[in-house]
Amino acid sequence: MDRWFLIAATLFAVIGAVWGMVSVHRGRRSKWTVFWMGACFLCQLGFLSLRGQARAACPLADHGEILVFLSWSLTLFYLLVGSAYRISLLGVFTAPVVVVFQTIALASGALERNPQRIPGGNPWHETHSATSVLAYGALALAAVAGVMFLVLDRQLKEQHLKSGLFRNLPPVRELLVSMERLLWLGGGLLTIGIIAGFMMPHDSAALGHLLAAVSVWTAYMVVLAIKKTRGLTGRRLSLLAVALFILSLGVFAFV
Repeated sequence: MDRWFLIAATLFAVIGAVWGMVSVHRGRRSKWTVFWMGACFLCQLGFLSLRGQARAACPLADHGEILVFLSWSLTLFYLLVGSAYRISLLGVFTAPVVVVFQTIALASGALERNPQRIPGGNPWHETHSATSVLAYGALALAAVAGVMFLVLDRQLKEQHLKSGLFRNLPPVRELLVSMERLLWLGGGLLTIGIIAGFMMPHDSAALGHLLAAVSVWTAYMVVLAIKKTRGLTGRRLSLLAVALFILSLGVFAFV
């Protein structure tokens, strides 16, 4: 039953992406993308709820569940940020990422067919897992906003000022403000996750994961510190947001 929720969520994300791309190609903004991503979000909640009941804990016990939880977090922040900053086109860039993550979870065998209960759940472990993946959702959306900025920058340089994509892209300032705030939010959540990680019981096998997480946190904090003290151009901040997120996915290799 849980897989049907995930399949439905993936289909809704596909529809949202395709609908948005077609609308942009025709030179219009698609308000329906938010609707389809909202439906995707509800199905993701259904999947995570069922897996959580089966696990009797936060459903982050295998790589498939981590990917779905990350997709849910990404969708959540899109629904919040897209409406707050009126960046409706953000869904057109977000939906394909959700589709890729959830398709990998479904097709790669990353999801356990019969999830087992997790005995003796530790509150610090739950906090570490949940806040860390939430942080990755914010950082993923910051990377998506970075891609949008780079596309807008390229459109300006090549003077494609009449294309449907350019006319529907949000102002540069809105993109940069949302991206920087998402980076701070992701960094804050990651800080909580790392502190909880050190507080929870762990053995030497978890040391590599914690060191990788600290390395990711340090890299993001350095970028934010430079942005705060010396400043970074929008292009450089966008490139760093995208590159750091891609590199930071290596943390999950230690899970």
